[in-house]
Amino acid sequence: MTTTIQKWGKSQGVRIPKNILDSVNWTESEQITIVVENGKIIMEKTKLKRKNIKELFENYDGKYEPVKIDWGNPKGKEI
Repeated sequence: MTTTIQKWGKSQGVRIPKNILDSVNWTESEQITIVVENGKIIMEKTKLKRKNIKELFENYDGKYEPVKIDWGNPKGKEI
């Protein structure tokens, strides 16, 4: 397939036909990573990286104050 780079606001863009997106199982809101290797532009679906425990708590300052929550009176079989 041949396409044209077009002005899109202050950037340039390329439209990707739906049949190509379907063939790689991408949706219109997909997050992708774009890299350049050996003069080629490569687009890959972004792999969501799960955070480890250290990353989850990296901004935790060690202070915690529990808060009591009033859930109302019991209803149903949870009594």
